[in-house]
Amino acid sequence: MGKEQEENGNISQKTMEEQEENGNSSSCCSVLIELPVGEAAAAAGAGPFNLEKAVCSHGLFMMAPNQWDPISRSLSRPLRLLDHHSPPLTVQVRISQPSASTLHLCVYGTRCLSPQHRHSLLNQVSRMLRLSEEEESKVREFRKIVEALHGEEEAAAECLRSFSGRVFRSPTLFEDMVKCILLCNCQFSRTLSMAKALCELQFETQHPFSESKFAEAKADHSESDLQPSQELDEPHAYKGMGSFPSPEELANLDESFLAKRCNLGYRANRILKLAQGIVQGSIQLMQLEEGCKEISLSSYNKLTEQLRQIDGFGPFTCANVLMCMGFYHVIPADSETIRHLKQVHSKRSTMKTVGRDVEVIYAKYAPFQFLAYWAELWHFYEQRFGKLSEMPFCGYKLITASNMKMKATSKRTKVSDRE
Repeated sequence: MGKEQEENGNISQKTMEEQEENGNSSSCCSVLIELPVGEAAAAAGAGPFNLEKAVCSHGLFMMAPNQWDPISRSLSRPLRLLDHHSPPLTVQVRISQPSASTLHLCVYGTRCLSPQHRHSLLNQVSRMLRLSEEEESKVREFRKIVEALHGEEEAAAECLRSFSGRVFRSPTLFEDMVKCILLCNCQFSRTLSMAKALCELQFETQHPFSESKFAEAKADHSESDLQPSQELDEPHAYKGMGSFPSPEELANLDESFLAKRCNLGYRANRILKLAQGIVQGSIQLMQLEEGCKEISLSSYNKLTEQLRQIDGFGPFTCANVLMCMGFYHVIPADSETIRHLKQVHSKRSTMKTVGRDVEVIYAKYAPFQFLAYWAELWHFYEQRFGKLSEMPFCGYKLITASNMKMKATSKRTKVSDRE
C-alpha cells in the first residue's frame, strides 16, 4: 500500500474519533477509516477501482470467514491486528465503497486503533484487494495486452475486458496456503464446509463457554441460516463464526481431533505440519513473501522449490499459492481446467497434457496467462449461475463439477434473489 494512502487513512480515523467525542457518530464502539482508491488507478490506466469486482473474483471470497453481502455490496470478516507491544487484537471489519474513489473500513468493537493496529489493518485490506502499486501495474499491463490482441473484437474480448484484473486473496499468506490445501481434490461444497469448520473451531477455542456448539454447525445449512445481513450496522452475519485460525492456534492440536472436528481427512496432517513449521521457524512466511517482491522466472522457480519442500504442496497447490502471491504466468491445472478447455476451446485434454495445452492456448497473454484463463473461467461461471456477486450464501455450494458439466447454453441455475 502506498504511503499516501496510509497517511490518508490515519487522518480519516482521527476525524471519526472527533465525531464520537461530539456525539455525531452512530456507534460509540466502532472506528471508521476512509481509504482513498480509484483515482490513482484510473490515472495510471488501470481503470477505476471496483470493490464488488475485486472481491467477487475468485472462490476464496466465498470461503469463511469472508462474508460478502450482495445487498449492501460490502465484505465483512474478522481480522487479527498485530502490534509488537501488545497481544493481537481481533476485530470485525466491514469494507464498503461509498464512492468511486473511497473505501470505508468500519472496525467494530473498539473506540480507537493504535498506529501499529491501523498499519496492520491497512496492510491486510490492501493484500486482500491487491491495492499495491505493483498490482496496479499488473492490471494496467494486462489491459494493454488484451487491447493489443483483440482490438475491435468486442464479443471475443468481452470477458477479458470486463474482468478487473484483480484476483481476491486472503489477508495473510498462511490463510491462502491453508485454503489452497482445502481446494485440492474435493468438491467446492466440501471446501466451503472445511473452511467454515476451521473458523468455528477457532471461535470455540477463544470462547470455550459459548452457547455455540460445533456439533450444531453442519455443512448443509438451511437457506435462512445463510442469508446475507440486511442490517448495515450489524457486525456479524451469523453467530459462532471466529477468525481464520492462526498457526499458533493450530500447531498444538491433535491431528485426529482436527481431522474429525473439521472433516479434513488427510488434510489435517498437512495443515498441522504447516502450522508447526511456521511456529517452530522452519517455514519462514516473511522470507517467502520477500521472495515475491521481484516477479521473475528465477524467483518463481526458487519459491516453487521452497514450497515443494512443505508436505502436501504439490504442483497444483504450489501454483495456486504462487498465484495468490502475484505470479500469473502459470495456470494451476486440474480437472476443472480440462472441462473448461473442452467446453470453451473445444480442446480435449488429459491430466498429462493439460499443462502443455494451457501453455499453448494462453501463451499470447504472457506474463498474465492465468488472468486471461481466469477471466474466461469466471465469465463461464456467471453464464452458468448468474452474477456471482449477487449469489446468496446458500448458492455457493451449487458450484460443483456436476453442475459445471452442463452446457453454458442450457438454462442456468437460479441462485440470485434478483432474478
